[in-house]
Amino acid sequence: MQLEIRPDPAEVGRARRWARSRLARAGMADDESLAETLVLLVSELVTNAVVHTGTPAVLRLSLPGAEAQQATVRLEVADSSARAPVPRCADDDATGGRGLALVDGLADRWGWAAEGAGKRIWCELDRCGRPAEGAAVAYRGGPATVEGFAFEAV
Repeated sequence: MQLEIRPDPAEVGRARRWARSRLARAGMADDESLAETLVLLVSELVTNAVVHTGTPAVLRLSLPGAEAQQATVRLEVADSSARAPVPRCADDDATGGRGLALVDGLADRWGWAAEGAGKRIWCELDRCGRPAEGAAVAYRGGPATVEGFAFEAV
């Protein structure tokens, strides 16, 4: 399943709605923790693509069937910018810069790869698996961890 994303911040909300509808079709309730986490990850990765690249993107979602209780859910966002994703350390007053730290803290695995003239950023969640703690970031500089971050829903 995939969704074409225009370089417009309004696309983030559309991407979340699209992901929720796909999750419902796969038998995941909105209040299932995996669904909530996945929608948040969609929001973060699509926001990064829209804000930091200014190019169209493609959101892909690979979902297991309802009978696959321990399968992996994979989310990918591909864009046409060759700029690598760079985890940042945002200070307390910053209004942005925490997206990849959030992805690192919530996903079981994530990474990125060059693809043609652009790149693909992906993350995976294990259905019915325990949440990742201090998961390693898989990016081209080698593994890194992000610790001690807190996020507040607004």
